[in-house]
Amino acid sequence: MEIIVSILPYILLFLSTLLSYPFIIKKKKKKKHSSPPQPKLHFLAAANSYRNKLPPGSMGWPYIGETPQLYSQDPNIFFASKQKRYGDIFKTHILGCPCVMVASPEAVRFVLVSHAHLFRPTYPNSKERLIGPSAIFFHSGDYHTQLRRLVQSSLAPEAIRKKIPDIEAIASSALESWASLGTVVNTFQEMKKFSFDVGILSIFGRLDDSYRQILKENYCILDKGYNSFPNTVPGTAYHRALMARKRLGHILGEIIREKREKRTVEKDLLGQLLNFRDANGGTLTDEQVSDNIIGVLFAAQDTTASALTWILKYLHDHQKLLDAVKEEQMAILEMNGGKRPLTWAQTRNMPITHRVILESLRMASIISFTFREALVDVEYKGYVIPNGWKVMPLFRNIHHNPDFFPDPQNFDPTRFEVPPKPNTFMPFGNGAHSCPGNELAKLELFILIHHLVTKYKWEVVGTQSGIQYGPFPVPLHGLPARFRKDLGCIEQDACP
Repeated sequence: MEIIVSILPYILLFLSTLLSYPFIIKKKKKKKHSSPPQPKLHFLAAANSYRNKLPPGSMGWPYIGETPQLYSQDPNIFFASKQKRYGDIFKTHILGCPCVMVASPEAVRFVLVSHAHLFRPTYPNSKERLIGPSAIFFHSGDYHTQLRRLVQSSLAPEAIRKKIPDIEAIASSALESWASLGTVVNTFQEMKKFSFDVGILSIFGRLDDSYRQILKENYCILDKGYNSFPNTVPGTAYHRALMARKRLGHILGEIIREKREKRTVEKDLLGQLLNFRDANGGTLTDEQVSDNIIGVLFAAQDTTASALTWILKYLHDHQKLLDAVKEEQMAILEMNGGKRPLTWAQTRNMPITHRVILESLRMASIISFTFREALVDVEYKGYVIPNGWKVMPLFRNIHHNPDFFPDPQNFDPTRFEVPPKPNTFMPFGNGAHSCPGNELAKLELFILIHHLVTKYKWEVVGTQSGIQYGPFPVPLHGLPARFRKDLGCIEQDACP
């Protein structure tokens, strides 16, 4: 399969990290009188100190490590070849950081669940600036626990089931617009618009159109600069993203002030954030609310859009599966007389569609891995992970391991007729930092698939193979496709 890997953003990010290292050291020296951070071993010192206890593997060239190898080939091949040579735990050096990669269910559970307190989530500072330092996924401890509980409650089944008619309206409008164009559309980009609108609905409930439009415009600018070289020179993509982030803060500040003045108890995420009280009666600042809103939007958009794009590709490539999904969804449509909205119970009873979704998530493995950082020297199965080293649980390697999923490169939804073994299928992550919005994401998938296969047809245009990374994997060129109304559906009077 042809693989297109977007390497430039990652190489530039590595170079920026390397070039900024002296300035980072200077800043740390200036802060020496504040509360001292935990001591960390320089990775070369750690390597010498634990020479016989570090996991096997190669650290590559000085400074650059194995970054060129990672981003000059299919990342799947890079990780898989390392695992084949060294086993389920191995070391490397990428993006300026010494790393230990783990690719067994037991090791992933050790890092993310049973010993999660020994590791912390880690992200580049450039990305924290764009989303906001108070966003939930940049934190651990009490703050993270309290915010996660709040986000989960606002996106739990009890909360989102009432939004089904509104999500259906967004899906129907999106599909109608793609079909009415009569031209080829970038499926991934259109799915991003759809998931953004659902995210806005989940966060704000019904939001004034003027606010919705200006939020969308500025968020798109932020999104385009998120994976760009973090250059603050005016005119660069990253600088434009920073400016858009400031505007988003001002816009969200206006919305927050309006909501606070109304003093109404809302069930949407914004209402939950505004009504939050900790054990001491403390509330969230406007900046903390804004950071978490943007964080949720970011987390919800690209991953859901990527999943939907892959599902469309797999259904397009497997006509028998598409026919089975369509038959299942047509039965539900006819049950509703072609007019009534889906019910929550119906979205919970789509077994064929559900298995297609699960297999799509396994095959695509949109979250291929995650980053953690060791807070202390950690020993695991005789190896030492030194304090300060990055740890990367490799979800994709596990999802494509033939020991857990026979013939893993074959798209076979029937494999999910039996539940997978524990800790072998983690499309939404695992542990305290797993995706708190997974129920909303699945609901979006069910609703859009229902309306798509019962009322529309689509054909993929151009090459049907290849993957691009930006940073999440999506079909080549965003899966260019042409959508049209299903005339057979219209003749049966099953369409609205």
